[in-house]
Amino acid sequence: MVKFYESSFNYDYPLPAVSLAYFLRYPNPYATHVLSTDVIDRHFDPATQRLSTTRLHLKKSKLPPTVLKLLPKGILGSSADAGQSYILEKSVIDVKEGWMKTESRNLEWTGILSVIEKQVYRRPSSGTATPEIPRLDLVESTKGEGTDVTTTVTLLSRFGQAKTLRKKGEVGATIPLPASDSEEELPPKKGFFSSWSTSSLQRSIEMIGLRRTREATGKSNEGMKVVLERLRGGGLGRVLEGMQEDRQRAFGQDPGSSFKRAWRQEQDSSSES
Repeated sequence: MVKFYESSFNYDYPLPAVSLAYFLRYPNPYATHVLSTDVIDRHFDPATQRLSTTRLHLKKSKLPPTVLKLLPKGILGSSADAGQSYILEKSVIDVKEGWMKTESRNLEWTGILSVIEKQVYRRPSSGTATPEIPRLDLVESTKGEGTDVTTTVTLLSRFGQAKTLRKKGEVGATIPLPASDSEEELPPKKGFFSSWSTSSLQRSIEMIGLRRTREATGKSNEGMKVVLERLRGGGLGRVLEGMQEDRQRAFGQDPGSSFKRAWRQEQDSSSES
């Protein structure tokens, strides 16, 4: 049982600006749940002129309540209330050919629902930059050139398969199980599958994940547009300032409070001297 979701979108910004916004998109007003982002590997291939990056995102996240209602009580243990999850992201950029490809996948609860999101950003074949502008402005130097993005999400639930594989392996060779299944698939309560077959339960979990994916894709596009508008309005400095504001807002702080305090302290010390 696998569910697929695909959508297309166009940003009214050139690929260099969109790719920069992609790496600076967390946090934004539509993604204040992102707690941290770490680059764990980055490599530039001089032969292909491609930049490859691997990042790890930590987000505030829980399984949807509708999914938890379908699962036996206590099957996740304390992880159900942990409130955090890791997302592994890989990306490759080829500015010369005009494309960027990304892949993100969840590292938590994979035995219940695995979500793999792939995106392809491309410069339209008809898009051309305006080389007569000498300055290196990511937005203005290619004004009028957009970026097409196609998002494909694969949702797969393997819940209940561990029990099925164990039954098949009772006679004959032992069937190895993935770590996520062996850790997360505990014996269900007696009678739990009397009204829910494994396949119908998996379909239900995947459908819930599909609805959340549709909502998340829309928010992701809006968040990217916020970052791109900041880039257009004030350059990289405005983007970094906006990230700081969103981070402080996410933790319930006044976005300008720390700056105001530092400025006032500096003014007070200057007047005293």
